[in-house]
Amino acid sequence: MLHACGVDFGTSNSTVGWHRAGQTQHAGLPSSSANLSSLLSLEDDKVTLPSVVFFNADEDEVSYGRAALSTYLSGYEGRLMRSMKSLLGTSLMEGQTEVQGRALPFRQLLAQFIGELKRRAEKSAGQSFSQVVMGRPVHFIDDDKAADRIAQNTLEDIARTAGFKDIQFQYEPIAAAFDYESRIDKEELVLIADIGGGTSDFSLVRLSPERSSRIDRLDDILGNGGVHIGGTDFDKYLSLAYVMPLLGLGGRLGNSDIPSGYYFNLATWHTINLVYTQKVSRELQDVYREISDADLRIRFERLLNLVEERDGHWLAIKSEEAKILLSDNDKIELALERLRTKLPSSAPCILTLEQHGFQQAISHLMTQIGATVSQVLADAGVAAADVDTVFFTGGSSGVRGLRDRIAAIVPGAKKVEGDLFGSIGSGLALDASRRFA
Repeated sequence: MLHACGVDFGTSNSTVGWHRAGQTQHAGLPSSSANLSSLLSLEDDKVTLPSVVFFNADEDEVSYGRAALSTYLSGYEGRLMRSMKSLLGTSLMEGQTEVQGRALPFRQLLAQFIGELKRRAEKSAGQSFSQVVMGRPVHFIDDDKAADRIAQNTLEDIARTAGFKDIQFQYEPIAAAFDYESRIDKEELVLIADIGGGTSDFSLVRLSPERSSRIDRLDDILGNGGVHIGGTDFDKYLSLAYVMPLLGLGGRLGNSDIPSGYYFNLATWHTINLVYTQKVSRELQDVYREISDADLRIRFERLLNLVEERDGHWLAIKSEEAKILLSDNDKIELALERLRTKLPSSAPCILTLEQHGFQQAISHLMTQIGATVSQVLADAGVAAADVDTVFFTGGSSGVRGLRDRIAAIVPGAKKVEGDLFGSIGSGLALDASRRFA
C-alpha cells in the first residue's frame, strides 16, 4: 500500500489527491493509463476544502472550510482566517494573532489547517499518509529568491509538524501538466496557465503518453514563470475601486485624504484582522471627529460600524461574489446590507457594477500577467506559433478577459479547460505515486 498523497494547499481552496491502481480520475474522459489519481472527499462529498478557519468564541470550537464560512456568516463571535498561504515568505509569517484571548502563531495556524487536510484525507481514503508531494507556486515572492527559499522551507516545516514524514515539492503548473498529460494520445507542447487565488503561474512543458512514465521530467520543462497576482487581488482592486469609496476612501480631510491604509487592509484577505485593534479604533474615531462634510460623515460612519461589528470578512466575501458574477454578466447589482450607519433610518447599500468598470479596475493586473506569459516564452526561446495547447486551471482562470489576454499571446494554440479546482491536486497525486512507488 502506497502511503503517499499530493496536497494542493491553495490560497482559496485546497485538495488532496492519491493514486490507486485501476481507479479512473475523471469520468467520461479518455486516458492513457488505467492507473490514475483521484481527489479525496474533504467536506461532505466535496473534494475541495476552502482554505478557511473560524475560531468560534461563542461555542469555543474550531471549524474549517464551508462550515467555517457558514458559522461566521451566521453571526457567531470569533475570528475568521482565510488566504493563509499568502503569509508564506512575508515578515508576517513569524508573527501571531490573538484568538479567544490567546496568542496563536501563524506557523501553528497553518500547521493546524494542513493537519486537518491530512486527517480528512486519511479518513476518506481509509489509510494513513506519511509521504507527500506538496504543490508550490513558481514564486512565493516575486523577484526575491531568498524569501522564496524561506517560504518553501517554512512550508516544509509546517507539513512535518502536521504529521508528514517525507515531504517533496512540485511546481503547481507542472502538477497540472501531469494531470493534462494523463488524457492525451500524442505529443504536445503545452502552456499551462494556473490562475489561483494568490498567484498566476505558467509552465511550458512537452507532454506525451510516452514521456509520462519518466520519473525525471526536467528536460521536458522548457520554461517556468509566475507573478504574485491571483483571485484575491482581483477581489481587492474591485473592492478598492467601487466598495471602499462607500466607506469613505478618497474622502478629503482639509488638505489631505483620509488615510488609505485602513481600506487596503480591509480589501486584503490576510490583513483584515489588523483593523480590529484598539489602536485602530481610536485612530478611526480621531479621523471621524475631523470630518465636516455631511456625506463623507455618513460614509465614514459605515466604516466605523463595519469595524465595530467585525464584518470585514463578510465584505471581502461580497467582493469575491461580485467578481464571480461579473465573469458571466455585463452588469450586476450587489446588495451590501451590512453597510449602514447605526441610525434606525439608515438604508443598506445597493451597488451597481458593470463589466467594463471591473476590467478597468484590474487592467494593471492583466497587463502584468500577460507580460509574465510573454517572458516565459522568451526565456524558453519558443515562438508563440510552436505552442500547441493552452491548458487553463485554477479557480481564477474563469475571470472574463483573462483567458482572452493569455490566448492572444499564443493565438494558434487550442484552448483546453481543466478541472479548475482539481487538476493540480490530481497531478500532485500522480507525481507522488511516481516518486514514492
